[in-house]
Amino acid sequence: MKPKLILIRLAILIGILLVWQFSSGVLIKEFFVSKPTKVAAVLAKWIGSGDLFYHAAITAFEAFAGFLLGAFVGISIGLLLGRAKGLAEVLDPFIMAFYSLPKLALAPLFILWFGIGLEMKIVLTATICFFLVFLNTYTGVRSVSREMIAILKLMGAKESHVITKVVIPSAITWVFAGLRISVPYALIGAVVGELMASNRGLGFLLSSSAADFNTAGVFAALCAIVCLAALLNYGVSVAARAMMPWERTTEQREFSI
Repeated sequence: MKPKLILIRLAILIGILLVWQFSSGVLIKEFFVSKPTKVAAVLAKWIGSGDLFYHAAITAFEAFAGFLLGAFVGISIGLLLGRAKGLAEVLDPFIMAFYSLPKLALAPLFILWFGIGLEMKIVLTATICFFLVFLNTYTGVRSVSREMIAILKLMGAKESHVITKVVIPSAITWVFAGLRISVPYALIGAVVGELMASNRGLGFLLSSSAADFNTAGVFAALCAIVCLAALLNYGVSVAARAMMPWERTTEQREFSI
C-alpha cells in the first residue's frame, strides 16, 4: 500500500475524531454521542482488566467457527448443485425460499433448539454465511466455460479432473467474493446472538453498556467489533492472495502504471 494513501486515510480518521471531540457537548448533547477521549478511557479500562480480550475472544471464536462451517457447507453444496443442473432445478424454489427468509428471524428458534451457549451463535452465524457463499460458488461454477469442460471430457477426463482442473480455478474468484461478503455477516450473527441471549462476548458488552446508558461503553464495544471485523477481513484477503497469486500480480502491475 502506498504511504501517501495511508497518510490520507489517517488524516481523514483524525479529522473525524477531532470534529466528534469538539462538537460533542456543543452541537450535540454529550449523553447521546459521548467523546472519543471517554471512549478511549473505557477501552483502556477494559484492556487493563482483561475484559476486552476475554469477550472479544469469545465473539471471534463464534464468528470464525460459524464462518468456517457456513463457508465449507456453502462451497460444497455450491459445487454439487453447480455441476448437477437437474438437481439444482428441483431444489431451486426451496433454496430461494430459505434465502428470502431473514436469517436473524431464526435466532429464537435456534435458542430453543441449541440453548443460549456457543452452539446457537455458531449455527446462526453459519446459516447466515452459508447462503452468501453458496450463491457465489454456484454462480461461479455455472459460469465456467462449457467449451473447456467439453474439451476435457473429450480427452477422457473424469468428473474429479474437471472439478479440480477447470471448475475450481475458474470459480475461485466468485468463491472468495462470497467469503469477503460473509465476513461482516459472520460478526452480525455472533453479535446478534449475544445480544439476544448471552452473558459474555462483545454483544454482551454492547447490551450491558446500553442498559446502563453508558454511551462511551457502547461506542467502545462498537470500536472493538469494527477492529475484529477488520482482522477477519484481512485474514480472508491473505488467504485470497495465497489461493489467487495472479490477482497480486495484477495489482502490482496496476500500481506500477
